[in-house]
Amino acid sequence: MVVSLSKVEQSAPSLVSLYKTAGASVESRGLSGEAVAVYLVIDYSYSMLPSYRDGSVQALADRVLGLSAHLDDDGTVPVVFFSSGVDSLTEIALEDHEGRIDRIVAGLGSMGGTNYHKAMDAVIRHYRESGSTAPALVLFQTDGAPTSRSAAEKRLCEAATLPIFWQFIGFGSRSSDQFRFLRKLDRLAVPEKRPIDNAGFFAVERDARKVSDAELYDLMLSEFPTWLAAARAQGIVPAGPGAQVAADPGPALRDAPASTAPRQGLWARLFGR
Repeated sequence: MVVSLSKVEQSAPSLVSLYKTAGASVESRGLSGEAVAVYLVIDYSYSMLPSYRDGSVQALADRVLGLSAHLDDDGTVPVVFFSSGVDSLTEIALEDHEGRIDRIVAGLGSMGGTNYHKAMDAVIRHYRESGSTAPALVLFQTDGAPTSRSAAEKRLCEAATLPIFWQFIGFGSRSSDQFRFLRKLDRLAVPEKRPIDNAGFFAVERDARKVSDAELYDLMLSEFPTWLAAARAQGIVPAGPGAQVAADPGPALRDAPASTAPRQGLWARLFGR
């Protein structure tokens, strides 16, 4: 499911180049025609302040919109800002993307620590409640390890039965020890720790704008197709593009009520915001 080039030209002309570059990456990865729910998770911890100030976070959001337009047809991406907890549950859209990150951050409180699992819980709940039957690609940005490593690892392993792939994106040196834990998450044993490899990791420099659009899109999609094939083989994701068989929500989420409400505006309904 694709947002048309003409719609992008009309609603977000500055993203046309990103849209075209993302399309080439989607096609090269064999994902053309796939319906995928794309999420963006953004680190709001204090160490991230330079990346907000220099525009790297806004640039990432714009690039995610360019990719989402080829996989999800509503031109909107649900976004979670997190630090010690969840700081904001919101959306970015093609029609209103310019300066959107600064406007969101202006309404947030003080920057805090880093708890992956709180953000993961928010994404899982939103996906479950959305009623989506499409697999989800979560682009999860951070600049370091979480405060609670055990909680993050546990949540990732529990979520392996869900049709959700977690692509972690590190802002910082690719060889830095700050990403040792994320490398560990990427390599958690299958099936000893989780039934399927449901996460990937790559790092870019602190100023992520220095990475070309083409390279970043290729990195974002580098592991997703492999996971998608394996998830379909295990019945975690329905077989074939556009299949309408609802995915099993997994035992950890069975206590949440089911819903078929549309994704747009769902944050407010779910969390009372």
